Amino acid sequence: MSIRKAIGKIHLWLGLVSGVMVFIVSITGAIYVFEKEIKNLIYHDRLFVHVPVDPKRVSLHILRAKADAIINGEAPLRAIDIPAAPDRSVKFYYEKRDHSRFWYTNSQQVVKHVYFNPYTAEVLDVANTKWEFLEVVEWMHFSLLLGYNFGHQVVGWSVLIFVIMLITGIVLWWPKNRKAARQRFWFRWKETTRWKRKNYDLHNILGFYVMAVALVIAITGLVWSFQWVNEGIQWLANGGEASPPMPMVESNPLLQQSDHPLDKIYAAVSDKHPDAYFYSIYVKSTLAEKGVYGVFVPLLQGRNWKSVSYAFDQYSVEQLSKIAHADKSNGQKLRSMNYDIHTGRILGLPGKILAFLASLICASLPVSGFMIWWGRRKKNK
Repeated sequence: MSIRKAIGKIHLWLGLVSGVMVFIVSITGAIYVFEKEIKNLIYHDRLFVHVPVDPKRVSLHILRAKADAIINGEAPLRAIDIPAAPDRSVKFYYEKRDHSRFWYTNSQQVVKHVYFNPYTAEVLDVANTKWEFLEVVEWMHFSLLLGYNFGHQVVGWSVLIFVIMLITGIVLWWPKNRKAARQRFWFRWKETTRWKRKNYDLHNILGFYVMAVALVIAITGLVWSFQWVNEGIQWLANGGEASPPMPMVESNPLLQQSDHPLDKIYAAVSDKHPDAYFYSIYVKSTLAEKGVYGVFVPLLQGRNWKSVSYAFDQYSVEQLSKIAHADKSNGQKLRSMNYDIHTGRILGLPGKILAFLASLICASLPVSGFMIWWGRRKKNK
């Protein structure tokens, strides 16, 4: 068996094994690229508010008390999103998850978000988002709804197989001579061109043009699936050195406790960054176990990497750390840009359109590839 035929066999069987998963991950990824735009359209009433003449905001501790009473202990408060735009609502995340459970319906036990008008404290919506369309799409993309631990690994290995298929695919695509090359770069269809030939060209030609973008999307996805990919990319970006660990912070119980820490933390970060896109205060996290609230402040819409992260003592409101993008190593900078690269947001709207189209083509490749295999199988019989 020649090397080319062996590669063809590898390409075929890996495609048959992972095709369904790649199709699902690609379709859901294409949808989720425009998550913000879809949410703004569908959930406009709970996301946008009328700005009064005197735009004085209600204190966060009042809103939290009201939200806590609504949720009534079903789940802990995870985070608070406070958009800087005056016409946006404030959102309280209440989430209870068990990643050891197998199915999505069992692992995502409670996912409720409470939306407030920040000027009147009016409850705009108490959303049980567990079965909302985009929530399901996100977790289908992330875990195929099989539960976090198992499903996340299935997706990770499927994407890794897809990377191998992209590489073997370009080897199979490579034309043997100049005459063959004419049919590798563009569709040369006639009225007499049969459907099998068209399907073959769709698989080969579209696969060639999407390969570079698909590799970027796939590898940035693997960063979340495998720690060795995450660390390896950072190691390469740092020139062969590991990224330094994040600073260790914890609260000081000897300091005097402050009244209404959430309001004071919000006031501190909004004074420092009045032009930020929004402010996220993380109440329940690994930092919170040490008595620390994390604050994430994106400075530009659609660019999560252009941000500043803070840690505050949740009792005394003392600032414990500040990490800006410029303070990070090259590997850490690249890691913080990973989501924006993965979704195309790093290039703005053109990048999101490119990621959307690339994801659709990636979803078509298992389908057209299966039809090629099925047609040859029938012919051989």
